Amino acid sequence: QVRLAESGGGSVQSGGSLRLSCAASGYTSDTYSMGWFRLAPKKAREGVAAIDDSGVTRYPDSVKGRFTITRDSAKNTLYLQMNSLKPEDTAMYYCAAHRGMIPGNPLMSDWYNYWGQGTQVTVSS
Repeated sequence: QVRLAESGGGSVQSGGSLRLSCAASGYTSDTYSMGWFRLAPKKAREGVAAIDDSGVTRYPDSVKGRFTITRDSAKNTLYLQMNSLKPEDTAMYYCAAHRGMIPGNPLMSDWYNYWGQGTQVTVSS
C-alpha cells in the first residue's frame, strides 16, 4: 500500500515562494507517475504539475513558469517548488501517485490511485 505525506505548506505574501514535499512509502519496484493537485473553496480540483518516471513534466498554463515539480527517487520524495505566488494559488495541495505510465492527460485527477492528506497554502495580497 502506497502512502503519501505532504509537508511544506504555510502562509506567504504575494510574490513569495514555498516548496512542498511529498514523502512516499510502501512502493513496490513498479514505476509510478506522480502529480500535485490543489483544491480551493468553491473551485474544482486542479492538477498543477505532473511528472512521469522518466522525468517528463506537465503543467497547466495557470502555473507554468512559476511552479516546478521534481522527484528524488533515492529518497522517494516528490517536490513542488512554487515561486511568484499569487492569492489565487491559495488552496489545499495534494500529491498523488499512479502506478505505471498515464496513457492520457496526467493533470486529470481520475488517473491517480493514491493520495496524501494535503497541506494548506495561503497567499495573502
